[in-house]
Amino acid sequence: MSYDWLKEEKSPRILVQAVKQLGVKEFVGKEHNPIILGWAKNLGLERIYTNDEIPWCGLFIAECCRAAGLEVVERPLWALNWNKFGNRVSEPMLGDVLTFKRNGGGHVGIYVGEDQTHYHVLGGNQNNSVNVARIAKSRLTQARRTAWKIAQPANVRKVHLEPKGVITTNEA
Repeated sequence: MSYDWLKEEKSPRILVQAVKQLGVKEFVGKEHNPIILGWAKNLGLERIYTNDEIPWCGLFIAECCRAAGLEVVERPLWALNWNKFGNRVSEPMLGDVLTFKRNGGGHVGIYVGEDQTHYHVLGGNQNNSVNVARIAKSRLTQARRTAWKIAQPANVRKVHLEPKGVITTNEA
């Protein structure tokens, strides 16, 4: 499924920053992607986050927030700590931060749409890269929306998509 339409979205800023990173992949083996390690350095986490074998979905969202000028949650590497971001909402919309439960922990990503059974989530460490994957709605822990300082952008909306694309079940 093509998500090229995301490149035309001008807001929310967290989404715009995330789209810029589409395609970034972790390196398999002893080498580590300097882009991912650079995110840790940008956030002052380079002593904690030392290689791209460490789960990095929370790091990715933290870097998107930092680049967008948004506040980063405390201990952002823990995916479920993103349940403290912004304001909780009952209906996710474009650009919202979504947290999910998974075997062994959690996962965090950004809502770009949904079909009847899955959210389409732009996230890091989804099959070892930044991409859009489908995650079962039943796994959702919370949906969180940026605490807008002025007004919510007009394009924050529900996005209904075809039930196509990669389904992910464990983002470890």
